Amino acid sequence: MFAFLAALLCFYALGNGRIVHGQGAKETRYICTAIPAGNNPSCPLPPMPMQTTGAEEEELKNTVLQLRETILQQKETIVNHLGTIKELTSKLSRCESDMLPDGKYRGQGSWRKDNKNTMGDLPRDPSDSIDHLGKTMQSLKDRLENLEQQHMRANMSGASFPNELRDLLQRRLGDLETQLLSKVAELEEEKSQLYNETAAHRHRTESTLNSLLERISELEKGNSGFKSPEDFKVSLPLRTNYLYGRIKKSLPEMYAFTVCMWLKSSASPGIGTPFSYGVPGQANEIVLIEWGNNPIELLVNDKVAQLPLSVSDGRWHHICITWTTRDGLWEAYQDGEKLGSGDNLAPWHPIKPGGVIILGQEQDTVGGRFDATQAFVGELSQFNLWDRVLRPVDIMNMANCSSYMPGNVIPWIDTNVEVFGGATKWALEICEDRFFDS
Repeated sequence: MFAFLAALLCFYALGNGRIVHGQGAKETRYICTAIPAGNNPSCPLPPMPMQTTGAEEEELKNTVLQLRETILQQKETIVNHLGTIKELTSKLSRCESDMLPDGKYRGQGSWRKDNKNTMGDLPRDPSDSIDHLGKTMQSLKDRLENLEQQHMRANMSGASFPNELRDLLQRRLGDLETQLLSKVAELEEEKSQLYNETAAHRHRTESTLNSLLERISELEKGNSGFKSPEDFKVSLPLRTNYLYGRIKKSLPEMYAFTVCMWLKSSASPGIGTPFSYGVPGQANEIVLIEWGNNPIELLVNDKVAQLPLSVSDGRWHHICITWTTRDGLWEAYQDGEKLGSGDNLAPWHPIKPGGVIILGQEQDTVGGRFDATQAFVGELSQFNLWDRVLRPVDIMNMANCSSYMPGNVIPWIDTNVEVFGGATKWALEICEDRFFDS
């Protein structure tokens, strides 16, 4: 085209052609002049008169510009068409690759025949599974939207999307959605079953624990079928810092006392601490202890008196100790006989009220901080306490089982004694048991 225009311009410049305009016609015609056979073609023909004017020259230039612009537009259109052809060729290749030899598209009638669950393995946690399935469903919807958008672009570009493949994809998406809903229902049911099983297991566990607590409470309280409230003993079989008994009642302020009990122990060295009474500010307000190779000691306000008693032969012995704040006088009885006495044991000191009486342990703080090396090992019974000094005859009558006197401050009653840490209470008729010992 450009060569043609160049030839036309050359023809116009040399004046070797004639331009003829038809009436009402916009096309241009060219008239060629024949050259005789004998003439030299290089020689110019006789000049012909130029019939063009300035207006015709301007029109010719405009025509040339219009032709050039038309050529550029056609070139751009050709490039666009080439891009469209490439896109259509790519889509056609994909469709041909999906087409089976029988004329059906791949996937039509050839999906998984085993109809397996295509949702994949899901997490075990129901909440995580539901989130995972929701994400999978959203992903499938996004893929369907992408396919629909591609279908719309294909229609705009003149391509066609197979109706069969589109219907197949929609059916497949419906199947996946059905599987999703079924899986969610299964997970909800499994979650409900797990909750029910957990609740039942918790109920069984609580029932078992309650039974154990009741059994422990029964063991701590001991046998409640005693013939009388005082016919029981407290057993402390191990030297530990957690087996002990506790008297529920406390002491008033006292200026004298008598404490009596039955003891049975074969522990060595030392039977330990049969009882201790601690008050705020003084953990050793009243203590009876045999520690190591030392003799049995009585502590009042942390002051010490050694007692000439011996009870570690594994038999029942009746022990009574009296004290009065006047001059700190004390007396010690074993099996009804007075074996020792003394004075100046915390004289003029009143016994402070509001403390704690512990059976079997020595207190470093009120009601606690026990030392296993000072623990009593054995059995004790009929721990009674009076706020006066008993007569020797009263002590003898109790020791030989001819009479029983409960303490007017602390009586030995089943409901007044608690046991902890594995200590137990058992029925006991002390006089009969003492008879068999002898």
